[in-house]
Amino acid sequence: MVKIRLRRTGKKKQPSYRIIVADSRAPRDGRFIETIGYYAPLREPSDIMIDRERAFHWLSMGAQPTKQVLNILKIQGIWDEFQSQKKKVAKEETN
Repeated sequence: MVKIRLRRTGKKKQPSYRIIVADSRAPRDGRFIETIGYYAPLREPSDIMIDRERAFHWLSMGAQPTKQVLNILKIQGIWDEFQSQKKKVAKEETN
């Protein structure tokens, strides 16, 4: 199973994270498929950048976001947009 999750980077006590797509069996900072963004929680306000197109691609391919990444996707509005797009496609298929 493919997951969208965080990969920790940065110095001790100064974390920053990369938002990556990885196999669920790979370790947290181990092998990954693709980097689709980053998250810097200690900046004021926190700095979030996600490649929308790649996030939509991986979500449509069935990648499951972790709870933390799901919250980030909701903050950026990507998750709601993906859900509405998914409902729109399902509605067109039933007609």
